[in-house]
Amino acid sequence: MTLALFEDRGTPLNQQRFTWRELAGKPISKLDDDAFTRVRVILMNGIETEALRFSHAAARFNLEFRRPLAEIRRVEQHQATMVNWLLGADHSPLETTIGYEQVAIEITAALAQQEPDPYLAQVYRFGLLEDFDHMYRYSALLDRLEGKDSNNILQSYTDVLPGRPTVVEHRAPENDLRRPFDRKTAAPLTKLNALTLTASEHQTHDYYMNIGPLFADPVARQLYAEIASIEEQHVTQYESLLDPSQSLLENWLLHEAMEAYLYYSCVQQEPNPRIKAMWERMLSYELGHFHMVAELFKKHERQDPQEIVGERLPEPVKFESQREFVRATLAQEVDLRPSGHDFVGLEQEPQRSIEYRNHMNSEGSPSETVAAGYTWRPGTEVLTRAQVRAA
Repeated sequence: MTLALFEDRGTPLNQQRFTWRELAGKPISKLDDDAFTRVRVILMNGIETEALRFSHAAARFNLEFRRPLAEIRRVEQHQATMVNWLLGADHSPLETTIGYEQVAIEITAALAQQEPDPYLAQVYRFGLLEDFDHMYRYSALLDRLEGKDSNNILQSYTDVLPGRPTVVEHRAPENDLRRPFDRKTAAPLTKLNALTLTASEHQTHDYYMNIGPLFADPVARQLYAEIASIEEQHVTQYESLLDPSQSLLENWLLHEAMEAYLYYSCVQQEPNPRIKAMWERMLSYELGHFHMVAELFKKHERQDPQEIVGERLPEPVKFESQREFVRATLAQEVDLRPSGHDFVGLEQEPQRSIEYRNHMNSEGSPSETVAAGYTWRPGTEVLTRAQVRAA
């Protein structure tokens, strides 16, 4: 059953309040909580930081909406804090990185399967195989620096295997641009999916840009620099799917609908009662935001917001292992390369991308260096690399 978006008006904005103790509450447990609780936490922080990013950008170009943007944005700031502070000190920065890549893999795979537009589904499968390889490279780094098995974070939901090699993911900027959906004909789910992945990848990019310089190990510093560059490419790819003719209010309405949709998805599947109660609170707050923006949309655009987002939210995003889908995609599409807006075979890759990549890798590839001699096996945190190779 899905949520009737226009029936529940949620919590009024003037009742959406927090205390510092609430914002910096008890974190989840790295080992005791289900890995998909962490997936939800990381995803929803990305969604909230996208809301802040969009709101600030919108305010710079519109005087009339600055006050409502500021009022909702203050709540979004505190929602982002409350969600992100659920990640505790028992996660090292590199273990959190493993969590970020699990989000990228499992959520992108889930959205690719529910996406009604075949072209956008293809774009998501393409990006999926690149994030899948990032997981493998960071797992090798976790073994190298901390002697830990990434499966302690992944909890056997996600494979640790090479995908489309990171070393070949670098390409000329024009080959990261995709054809946007048409705002007049695209399904509401298509719009929400594209916004979701734009938000998620932007958060990952920013995290790597902040964490990467803090490592002392030179290979770690280079690896974060390399993969952060790919994450910027992914943000470019996913945001280019958005129809640029959408108005500010239409974009704002979709952002609020996306937040409500994803919090609703979290509520439906969260096993931790304390965290589920938080998701329910956030959903009620987002419904309050949505209805406030919907009224602005009706007043200024003179259009029914249901024409943009539909009457009901789509079926919830499935927070579950997508292993079989990922394996099938890897077997069938690992050699695809982008050429302009489309995907082609390996031998048809544009020369500009090849030249760009060859220069970037001309002094070595961090992603190849870190994985040299690394093969993931269960329990390898108790073995040295030499023991693993000899086993």
